[in-house]
Amino acid sequence: MSETSAPAVLSLPPLLFANMACTMAVVSFVSLAGPISRLLGLQPWQAGFAVTLGGILWMLLARFWGAMADRHGRRHTLLLGAAGVILAYWSMCAVIVLSLRLLPPALLAFIGLVLTRGAVGAFYSAIPTTAQALIADHYAPAERAGALAALGASGAFGMVAGPALAGLLAQSNLTLPLYVTALLPVIGFFALWYTLPRHEHLRHRSKVLLRLADPRLRRAMTVCLVVVSAIGAAQMTAGFYALDRLHLEPVSAARAASLALTLTGLAMILAQLLVRRLGWSAQRLIRIGGLVAAAGFFMTALTSSVMLLAVSFFISALGMGWLFPAFAALATNAVEPHEQGAAAGSIGVMQGLGIVVGPLAGTLLLGIGSTVPFWVLAVLLAGTALWPSGTGPVRD
Repeated sequence: MSETSAPAVLSLPPLLFANMACTMAVVSFVSLAGPISRLLGLQPWQAGFAVTLGGILWMLLARFWGAMADRHGRRHTLLLGAAGVILAYWSMCAVIVLSLRLLPPALLAFIGLVLTRGAVGAFYSAIPTTAQALIADHYAPAERAGALAALGASGAFGMVAGPALAGLLAQSNLTLPLYVTALLPVIGFFALWYTLPRHEHLRHRSKVLLRLADPRLRRAMTVCLVVVSAIGAAQMTAGFYALDRLHLEPVSAARAASLALTLTGLAMILAQLLVRRLGWSAQRLIRIGGLVAAAGFFMTALTSSVMLLAVSFFISALGMGWLFPAFAALATNAVEPHEQGAAAGSIGVMQGLGIVVGPLAGTLLLGIGSTVPFWVLAVLLAGTALWPSGTGPVRD
């Protein structure tokens, strides 16, 4: 529901830029985690835990940030989250740089990395959660899918560009990417500071906090969990699939997986940029996006070449790119204005859970067979697409 009494108009591009900048910084560490861990004497599981912790804290704190946005305003919460990302990310960079120079005991380096990386994820959780609520404040229900798709596209671009930038800069110096990416959230913070509405119409806060299991959000949260888990599972299993199903050598398998995942990111950006032009409702985006994503994973399970693997990943990502703004729009359209932050927080919980569950489930299913994860994902996404929308207060 749009807030007609809002005294200021939201400028969307700076919000998208800040979301992209913070995402690039947060995700860029993933491409550096392996080499840095090896130099510090850390085990692979320790690097994996440091990365996964961010998703766990995102899940645990999303509703906290959403409630804060409802209580204290979107500007206050976004600026606090961005400032926290800056301090936490700089602290993580300092720990890494000092550890590479001093080479402390591995346990000490691990503790420092976990604490600072966890803090990055904890504060970053405020950015997409509050941005979703802010968009709901300023856009009518019929226009929210397009605006939320633009937000999703900015995040998807950050997820693709962050590791790419870090990998490019790391060719000359392993710490150079840290210095460069540390500037990104600073630029994002000032973009928010100068452009976010300074005067907000704070809504009367209900004494009854929106429950995580609120039936109005059930469909949106389920779609979110399926989609984010599917992305995590596909990313985690792509390399193993190239090894076991396509019978490639390790180096060739890594290249094949990199090609498939790069096309995945590009497809998700393209799909979300198309949402505004298509003008589809959230329900239609779920129907078509779910079926397209399912078709892509069915193709993946049947493919026998690197090119077909890349094409099938592109198709599945195209469908999932339509699902992202759909579940966000369903959530914002299902609740009242004073509940927007809490609703965005509930969606954030499912996103964090999917980040954790998806890779784990994908690797467990690989133990049954190399194609099993993709058959399961195809069935789940097809079921999501065909799930009856039912009746309810959704303003679509």
